[in-house]
Amino acid sequence: MITRNEILETNSMISEMNLDVRTITMGISLMDCADADIDKFNEKVYNKITTYAKDLVKVGDDLAKEYGIPVVNKRISVTPVAIAAAGCQTDSYVSIAKTLDRAAKAVGVNFIGGFSALVQKGYTESDRKLIASIPQALAETDMVCSSVNIGTSRNGLNMDAVKEMGEIIRKTAELTKDRECIGCAKLVVFCNAVEDNPFMAGAFHGVGEADCCINVGVSGPGVVKRALEEVRGADFETLCETVKRTAFKITRVGQLIAREAADRLGVPFGIIDLSLAPTPAVGDSIAEIFQEMGLEEAGAPGTTAALALLNDNVKKGGVMASSYVGGLSGAFIPVSEDHGMIDAARKGALTLEKLEAMTCVCSVGLDMIALPGDTSAATLSGIIADEAAIGMVNNKTTAVRLIPVIGRKEGDTVEFGGLLGYAPIIPINRFNCEKFIARGGRIPAPIHSFKN
Repeated sequence: MITRNEILETNSMISEMNLDVRTITMGISLMDCADADIDKFNEKVYNKITTYAKDLVKVGDDLAKEYGIPVVNKRISVTPVAIAAAGCQTDSYVSIAKTLDRAAKAVGVNFIGGFSALVQKGYTESDRKLIASIPQALAETDMVCSSVNIGTSRNGLNMDAVKEMGEIIRKTAELTKDRECIGCAKLVVFCNAVEDNPFMAGAFHGVGEADCCINVGVSGPGVVKRALEEVRGADFETLCETVKRTAFKITRVGQLIAREAADRLGVPFGIIDLSLAPTPAVGDSIAEIFQEMGLEEAGAPGTTAALALLNDNVKKGGVMASSYVGGLSGAFIPVSEDHGMIDAARKGALTLEKLEAMTCVCSVGLDMIALPGDTSAATLSGIIADEAAIGMVNNKTTAVRLIPVIGRKEGDTVEFGGLLGYAPIIPINRFNCEKFIARGGRIPAPIHSFKN
């Protein structure tokens, strides 16, 4: 039983250390909206979302007031549209994206995710329509987020999809170049995507989920940093124990909010995602945790070890505090959303190659990386392939959210606004990988995938 005393214990975490519930995400299945007529499908989708989520924002705001805990975002995830809309007789799914956008605005949420396709082993015709629709869909909507899963540890990597996603990212950048290529910030390419992730832009409601559920993502890099200040100079065992105890407290807050939100909305509680998600605010940074551990900057030698320690002990502490832990659960390292990461990238301490190494031991992957505007589609695909290979071989979720900013070059800064923050344009390896990407086909799953 979670008590109010436990919440009162976190007052200083909230007021001084930027503790918040980063998102309450309602997952909604669209499977029962299937219809050959796309207009009827869109009508069913709009009606279902606005019915189920009509009180989501109010409940989140009410809980924030009652418990004094900021609930920063209220979001929706839906069944991957390429699955839900497979029976629609249409050449484009852009109208579906616009319907999702309209529904999100009607209920007042921040984002809606699920304009997605799962193509790790091959394409359906619906997958092809969805992926082809992504650039226009993201250019003509405000709240819609898109994701494509191009590989798994059990299926290998669909290199045809890897090649295509490099081209899709380029097209999305071109169509939103008047807004700093913001469309790319709402597009994630996954390996081993999970079905219950509450965080955008990669959230979708998996086909194994209930008709509707509530998933909550907590945050608290600032809380972890403050806790580590109390044990400055201590050995690694003390460091790990401190992270675990702090993660337990943070997760208990999320557990309370998740249970209350689910009860008030009359839907099942899904999972708590333990991920430490930074913001551009000073004092809410993963990079600052590294500095408190003893590194001069994020990216210094020892950074990957520090991140492995942090990620593992966040999970160890968090799983004791909640009945259901899921999503991604670890530490996010989005460059544009973490002021310490931004500073490190500006100074050259944090490079694309070092970020890639760090993704071997943390949640997700190359997140919110701003690249020179002339980065080719093949290079984007090569980066996707590298990151997906890390996920495939290590049996973990990895992803890329790459933003080639048209008209910008290495060293420039781009402003995305809000939680998306700002980022320096970082240098990339300029050697060509086009012939490798052009081979097509699939990279088979690694040997350890044969577990049955």
